[in-house]
Formats: sequence, C-alpha cells, structure tokens
Amino acid sequence: MLNTSPIRWKALPAATGIALALALTLGPATAQRAATGLPATATPESVGLNSARLKKVVEMLADETKAGRLAGATILVGKQGKIALFETIGELDPTKKTPMTRDAIFRIYSMTKPITSVAAMMLVEDGKLFLAEPVAKYIPEFADVKVGVEQKAADGKITLAFEPARRPMTVQDLLRHSSGLTYGFFGTGLVKKAYVDSGFLSKDQTNEELSKALAKLPLMHQPGSNWEYSHATDVLGRVIEVASGQTLYAFMKARILDPLGMKDTSFFVKDEKDFPRIAEPHPTDRNFGAGADLFDPRKPVKYESGGGGLMSTTSDYARFLQMMINGGTLDGKRILSPATIRYMTSDHTTGMGLGSAYLPGDGYGFGLGFQVRRDDGMSPIPGTKGDYAWGGAAGTAFWVDPERKMYVIMMIQAPKHRTPIRTKLRDMIYSAVDK
Repeated sequence: MLNTSPIRWKALPAATGIALALALTLGPATAQRAATGLPATATPESVGLNSARLKKVVEMLADETKAGRLAGATILVGKQGKIALFETIGELDPTKKTPMTRDAIFRIYSMTKPITSVAAMMLVEDGKLFLAEPVAKYIPEFADVKVGVEQKAADGKITLAFEPARRPMTVQDLLRHSSGLTYGFFGTGLVKKAYVDSGFLSKDQTNEELSKALAKLPLMHQPGSNWEYSHATDVLGRVIEVASGQTLYAFMKARILDPLGMKDTSFFVKDEKDFPRIAEPHPTDRNFGAGADLFDPRKPVKYESGGGGLMSTTSDYARFLQMMINGGTLDGKRILSPATIRYMTSDHTTGMGLGSAYLPGDGYGFGLGFQVRRDDGMSPIPGTKGDYAWGGAAGTAFWVDPERKMYVIMMIQAPKHRTPIRTKLRDMIYSAVDK
C-alpha cells in the first residue's frame, strides 16, 4: 500500500503540524507516539531537496512491494534539522495484510552496533574505559587467545595451526573490527567453521557467557592487522557491562534511550499490546545465511547482543541520528561531545588488511561503529567525503551526510533483497539533492 496523502508534502508548524499530519494518516494515538521528539516537518524544497524526485523514491519502494521483494517499508529523510520525507509503503505483516505504519517495530540487527559504540564512548568520556586497554582487563579469558592459521600439506589437506597473538586485542579493536574475531556465517575457512561447529550461539546465554565462549575460539587474524566483520561489538557489550556495573540494556536505557526518547528500542518487545506493531518479512524471506533465521522479538532473552539484538522504530532511530548530526546533543541533552563524534566518524583502518569480506566497500574506511567515506569518489554509490553509515541483516539501513546535514533511514525486513534496494535508494536520494 502506498500512502500519498498530500498533507505530507506541505510545510507544517513545528508544534502542531507534524502531529496533525500523523493524526490524519495514522490516528491520534499512534500519531502522538510517533511524533514525540521528531523535528518539525518541512517542504523538501525548503531544505534543498526535490519533492518530485523524492516521490520517485517512494514509488520505487512501492514497486518493490508489488514485485514481491518487500512486504513493506518506511523511509525517512531528515535535512537541516527538519523532516523532509516520512512515508510508509506496503504491509507491516504480509500474512495478516496489515498496512505498514510509522510506529512499526523492526529488527535492526547490526544497526545496534552504532548505539553500542556510542555507549562505549560515553564510558570513555566518563574516564571509566580506555581505547588502548586490553580487552582482557575486562574479560580475563581473552588474555591468552590464539590465532588460527591454515596450513596446506603436500597431499593438499588443509589443517588449522595456532600461533600466539603478537599484541593484545584492545577496546579500540572491538570498536573498529580489527580484533581478529569473526562471524561464522560470512564466508568460508577453518576458523569460521570452528565458530559454526562450536554451537556457542545455539543457546540463550548472557553476554558474559557468550564472551567467554568466544575467547576459547581461535582468532581469524592478528589483532590490529585486518578489518574483519565479527562478534567484536557483542564482546564490547560485555566490556560496557563490566566497566559500568550495569547490564548492557540498563546502561543504554539510562544513558541513551531514555534521554533521547527512544522508548520503543529494546532487545525484545516487552508489552503484548505492541506485538501487532512488529514488522514481518514475507514467509519465504526469513533467512540471512548459514541457517540463521530472523529472531522472534516476542520472546524475552538473556543475551543482549550489542552487535545485533535491538528492536527499534524509524522515529527512535531518527532521534539517535539527529543527536549524532547535532554533534552529540538533542533537545538540550548531551550524549557525547562533538569532538568524540568526529573521532568516531573518522577512518581508523588506514594500513590494515581488508579481511575475508570487506563490507564497507571501495571508497570507505571504518571508524568506531560506522563505515566512513574517505573520498567523494571511488565508491560505486554516491555520497560525500565524511558520510557515515551502517545497516542490518534484515535490510534496515541508514546513512548520515554531515556536509549536507542530512540523514536517511530505510526500515525493511527483507534479507534476500536488501543490497540492491539499498543501492537504488542511495542513487535516488542523491538525485533529489538540489543543494
């Protein structure tokens, strides 16, 4: 379903306009919930965007739903502190034929990583955590990790040998994915096979238990030598727990989620009355590799995955990104300093190897929790030097263009089709940029 109510394309007063627009399209209760804390709406042209071209973005997503590649989507574009586009497309739950809503709750998977990274940097600012410190200071089991090295015998048989780490894995390594850890479900190799065979993710466990299990497995690379996408941010979640004396969610809630008004962001959906708001994919599109299916957010969990466990809404994540683009503040509440934001969104990977699958791609390095564009060119997707981004395995994605004071959020649940849709979205959003 494509909602094309003309009220969305008009500038509305900051205090009442957005609530009115939302009420007309969603109903008063949902409107009030979705509107809280969002910037004012604005005409696209007033913030340097082209409304006709933005409409094509919405139509593209509608075409994807008609083709069966998406069940539904939300798309939000913020620029210069205003909301220029916030649309819903298709169905919230294709099995029930319910229309998508602005307050839909999505599995954001690895879009959890930036929030966990911000939590860690808050502790750095508090003087309770230091980037150069060994991870073993917080999780002693990492004191004697080994690096797995594949060796090929004369008969062609490949075996795994082990060598000591040449330097300790640091907190900074966890943030920038240079820890030597990996994921078992991306790519091949004997270390990855060891992750899959260990079954350490097959049971509901605490962050402490998960980190101890990971410490028993071989590293894929020497710490600091290669960028390798991994469980590093999950381990970082445990470091946050030790450094703060709180569970990961308790710390996030007190220091980030509550101050930013992100009340629909959590590791599972606690209240049954919110179950109908959970966005679902098509039944044939629930797997994102190596037998990994989308989790059920209705079930309470002990494992608070800092790398991929959060549920959130488009509005909640918009508040998080508005804080980032504001230099660490929102509505008078400071989360981080501007200097820390700049440091996090600078490249921390110069001179490293690219690992087994370099997800940021050409033209991008990686900061502390975000991929970071090194140059205007090189990348096959449009953007601006210094833009930063990340996405989730179920399809959600965002990017921030600090030069234009613009951010874009797309929320979908479509693991199979996420990559081409994200590429189309980037191309078409930048075609709508007038200045």
